[in-house]
Parts: sequence; C-alpha cells; structure tokens
Amino acid sequence: MDRTLVICKPDAVERGLVGEILARFERKGLTLAALAMRTLDRAILARHYAEHEGKPFYDDLVAFMSRGPVVVAVVEGPADTWRVVRDMMGSTNPLEAAPGTIRGDLGVLVTENLIHGSDSAESAAREIALFFGDELV
Repeated sequence: MDRTLVICKPDAVERGLVGEILARFERKGLTLAALAMRTLDRAILARHYAEHEGKPFYDDLVAFMSRGPVVVAVVEGPADTWRVVRDMMGSTNPLEAAPGTIRGDLGVLVTENLIHGSDSAESAAREIALFFGDELV
C-alpha cells in the first residue's frame, strides 16, 4: 500500500466540511491510516512550508494555517495514492477547479482552498514523518 498526507485546512474545519472531504476519499476506496485534529504552530508550519519561505504569500499562508484547528490524515491506497488524492482535490484555485473535485464543488477562495495533499511520493514521506513520525511512512 502507498500513503500520502492530507490536511483539511482551517477553513474546512470552520465550515464543517471535514467529514465530506474525508468521505470522498473513502468512497473512492482509499483508507484513513491515521487521523488527528491539531492546531499547527509556526515551528511546524515553517518546516512544512520551508520551500515557500521568503515568497510574498508565505506570512499570510502561515497565519491562515495557524488560525485554528486542522485535521491531518494519512490516506492509504494503491501505487501513487498521492496522485489520486491530488486529482480529487482539483486545481489550487477553486474558481478553476473542475466540478466533481473537492475544491471545484466546495471551494471559493484561492487563499482558503480547504485542503492540502502531498505533491509527490517523496513529499508524502517527508510530510507524514513530520506530522506522525517515521512509523507511518
């Protein structure tokens, strides 16, 4: 089995969409291998978003991601599960996301786009270890 990381962002929690989002993965045939609700601090966000540090949107992103609880999940499935999850998420900009995708159906703002999913197998391993430790990688 392959694993990837999903974060239901603060806007998804605030809008009561976590169940809807996770249910879509389960209906697809994916499994939740780990699940936790957390409020992320600047230290873990700095590690998670290290590649964006110094970019104009970085401070706003960290402020948004730390403003309230998130749900962090390890999603398990066949090879390239990260790709299945990313396809189900839809385009980063909900206004450009296809109908039937999470962002296309539920998203409104590009700055608050409901969900994060690892963008490669390597990112998935790094992100799962960051949030859950090496035992789930």
